[in-house]
Formats: sequence, C-alpha cells, structure tokens
Amino acid sequence: MAEISHPPMEQLQDLEYCIDSNPPWAETIILAFQNYILMLGSSVMIPSMLVPAMGGSDGDKARVIQTLLFVAGINTLLQALFGTRLPAVVGGSFAYIIPIAYIINDSSLQRIPDDHERFIHTMRAIQGALIVASSIQIVLGYSQVWGLFSRFFSPLGMAPVVGLVGLGLFHRGFPALGNCIEIGLPMLLLVIGLSQYLKHIKPLRELPIFERFPVLICVTIVWIYAIILTAAGAYRLRPAQTQTSCRTDRANLISTAPWFKFPYPLQWGPPTFAAGHSFAMMSAVLVSMVESTGAYKAASRLAIATPPPAYVLSRGIGWQGVGILLDGLFGTGTGSTVSVENVGLLGLTRVGSRRVVQISAGFMIFFSILGKFGAVFASIPFPIFAALYCVLFGLVASVGLSFLQFTNMNSMRNLFITGLSLFLGISIPQFFDDYLPPEYFPRKGLARTNAGWFNAFINTIFASSAMVGLITVVFLDNTLEVEKSKTDRGMPWWVKFRTFRGDNRNEEFYTLPFNLNRFFPPA
Repeated sequence: MAEISHPPMEQLQDLEYCIDSNPPWAETIILAFQNYILMLGSSVMIPSMLVPAMGGSDGDKARVIQTLLFVAGINTLLQALFGTRLPAVVGGSFAYIIPIAYIINDSSLQRIPDDHERFIHTMRAIQGALIVASSIQIVLGYSQVWGLFSRFFSPLGMAPVVGLVGLGLFHRGFPALGNCIEIGLPMLLLVIGLSQYLKHIKPLRELPIFERFPVLICVTIVWIYAIILTAAGAYRLRPAQTQTSCRTDRANLISTAPWFKFPYPLQWGPPTFAAGHSFAMMSAVLVSMVESTGAYKAASRLAIATPPPAYVLSRGIGWQGVGILLDGLFGTGTGSTVSVENVGLLGLTRVGSRRVVQISAGFMIFFSILGKFGAVFASIPFPIFAALYCVLFGLVASVGLSFLQFTNMNSMRNLFITGLSLFLGISIPQFFDDYLPPEYFPRKGLARTNAGWFNAFINTIFASSAMVGLITVVFLDNTLEVEKSKTDRGMPWWVKFRTFRGDNRNEEFYTLPFNLNRFFPPA
C-alpha cells in the first residue's frame, strides 16, 4: 500500500518558476506576449457580441475592443502590484452579458431611431450601471467582509468551486470549436501534441520551446492555415455563421481600427444612471467576485504560492472593484474578472512568474493604443481560442479538484457534498440556459416577471456554475456534521492560511511592494 500512496503536497513540485522567481528577460517577454495573445479571445468576442446589438458600427466595435484591452492592462497591473499580487490577468467577463442585454433591450433605448446615437446612449447606461455596481466589490473587499466570509471556506468547499470555474465554461470550449471544425480540431490536437508529447524536445539550447510557448507556436501555425483557407475561397459559399467563425477577414477590425487612439475616461460622454440597470449589474459583480475567488485559489497553486489568506483575498477583491469602476469610467462595455484561460496557461507552461503577467499588461496597453497593430492579432478566428480553452479550462478544473487531497474522500459526507455541488453547479445553469434562445438577444431566461432588473439578477446568479457551486457547498459543508468532520474537511491544513501571519511564506508571496505594508499592515 505504501508503494502506491501519494501523500498530500501543499505546493506543486514540477513547475519551473514560482510567483517570485523569473525566467531570463527574453523568455519573460515572449511569455508575456503569449499571455496577451491568449486574452484576446474574450476581449474580441464580448464586444463583437454586444456592440452590434447596441447599434454600433465596426468602427465602434474596434474602439470598444481597444478600450477593453487598455483597461484590462491597467487592471492587471494594479492587481499584480497592489491586489492579491498573484500572476492573474484581469480582463472582460462573460458574466455581465445578461444584465447588459437587459440594458440594451430597455424600451427607452430601443426607441432611439439612429443606430449610432442608440449605441452612445446604451454605452452610457452600461457605464452608469458598472460605476454603481462596482461599489459592491469595493465595499466587500476593503471592509474585509469578503475575507470574513471566506472563513466558511475549506479545502472540501474550494474543490468544487474552483473546479466549476473551469468546468462551467464548457460551452466556450468544444461547442465553439465546432463552429469551424477544420480550424479548431487541428489546433486542439497540435496544442496537446506540442505541450505534452514534445515538451522535452529542446532545439534551442536548454529551452523547451514547445512546453514554454505552445500557444504562440500553435496559434501562428493554425492562423496561417486559416488565412490560406480564406484566401483560397474555401468559405465563399458557406453559411454566414461559418464564414464569421472561420474567415480571417470578416471582423473588419483592421480596416476600421485607427492607427493611434488613446482611450480616456468618459470618452463616450457622461454616464447615465438608472436604479434598475444598477441592480441588474450588481448580480454580475457578485458572480465575478465568486469566479475570481476561485481563479485566485487556482492561480496561487499554479504559482507555487500558499492559498491567499483572507486579508489578501479581500484586498484583491477591493482592487477588482476599482477595476470595474475603471470599466465604467472608460466605457469598456462590460465588467472585469480574472481570466480563467490565463490562469490555466500558468500550468501549461509551468511558469507562475508574477513578472510575466506584469509585462503582459504592458503589451495590452501598448497594442490598445496602436490600434492597427492590435487589430491584426485580434483578427484570429475564435475557434482557435476555443481549442485552447478546452485544454486550459480543464486544467483549472483539475487544479480545483486537487484540493480534495487534503480531505478524507473515504467519508460519505464528503463524497455527498462534493458530488452534489459539482452536479448542481453544472445542472442548474444548464437548466436556466435551456430557457434562453440560441442568440443572446433578447435574452429572457427562466425568470420572467414584470421587473426586468429582477429577471436579469436571478438569471445571472443561477447561470454561473461557480456561484451555484459556492452556494451549495458552503451551505452543506457548514451545516452537516461540522464539528466532528473538521479533520475530514481538511481544516487542520487549511486553518493556517486564514490569516496573513498564519504561515511565514505569506509574507514572501503577498507583501505589498515599495514597503507599503508599513502604511497598510495586514488586518
């Protein structure tokens, strides 16, 4: 029995660089660019979905993408410097789609006859809702309330929540890949082949380039393949959806993007405020807070750091609230959350360096200002990203399940809680999703009362796998045989990570730069 046992390990052992160790500068810069390329998938997809429904043109879409990338760079830098300090990219979130769709379909906005004017007024309404809703994360973060709530977390509780952060995004994986199978499937097979089967091959000195840069290498190869198919007329007579998914020239981003554009606050005009819009948006802010919490736990494990203590977690949520406030001020068209795919990339490349993510924030800001250059990379077909998501979301999910090693999985109580939380976390959002039409607009959902803001609030909360999983597991784990199950839940290992002083390594990983801990001591 001793020969097949694998004792629990607090930190992953086969990663190359941890949170505060850095690759050589050349390697760091290429890894940072790889992070930038990866986060383009969501940054392009969200505006491409929302801006036409708002009445915007291709030029408006290009400008929104630029703004979203610019603010994502700022938010990522703020989070890596002053927030959790984990190597986590902060970008646009799909969690905000439902409340934004509710705002878009507001009758007062739909009555505006001119498309561009309707786009401007809709953007201002979204900005106002984001500015008000951001107060939720700012207050819960900086008041340490979210840190206090995290006392109800345990390894048993975090396993399904972090797992569902990855598994809950399954619809952005193979279903999106299947929209252009001739591009997506080769991409998926190439990523697996290079990153796993060829990872030990080192054609350049001692650098395993296939393991370090699988995203850059695979995206370049398949993107060129897609350009050839497009130029050869392979999609000339295909349906419109196929052409949109497969062609490299359908987004009209390169032709409409300006050469130079510096995003600035209130560039769309003064925000407008409505109570219903703000209440609906608060649901997405709550969902992004839960999903980011799970992503932070996964990022800490993949960066060979300790789980972020309550104080650090609250600090990160507070700064994320500031990021959503910036989204509202600049007008990104959506709110922010931690990019799950970029968390998965830490594990795929075995590099958890904070510096890599900080430099990637510089790439986001740089290419968002130089519009034409950024638009070139943003024209990559989405099925290429969907293939990457299949690997990276699955990797994040497995990191979540690795928390179960600190629990007793021979306990029927633990098996019941884990299984039910995972199942409901996938099943309930799917039940809500079944009531949605294939298109995002108009997005009605299961809740269909006369109060549109209430419908958007309920549909957003229960459309999130991580949120449903958190509600289920926290309730069950803290009400079923709590006292006599402390050891089975993994609390003896977990309790030292609740406070900043509980583990000496916390200071190494999470201390603020520039000696700021003197002015902001851990609570």
